[in-house]
Amino acid sequence: MREIKTGRVYRHFKGDYYLVEATGLYSETGEEVVIYRRLYEDGGLWVRPLKMFLEEVDREKYPDCTQKYRFELVEIESKARH
Repeated sequence: MREIKTGRVYRHFKGDYYLVEATGLYSETGEEVVIYRRLYEDGGLWVRPLKMFLEEVDREKYPDCTQKYRFELVEIESKARH
């Protein structure tokens, strides 16, 4: 199973970028969730079930999608090379 890396940037299959801030548990059910911040507009904070965050894109609904998973880790190189 894939795992979440906190403090890292992920690309949503529709193209926008998000920073994973943390993971947690939903108090009512104990379900694992991902807390992430969008890296555009107001930088809003969002929560999504971990299972949904890690799932594959629905190919029936989005047949032209080039990304395999709903969110994929993005490797960002340092320009300063530090």
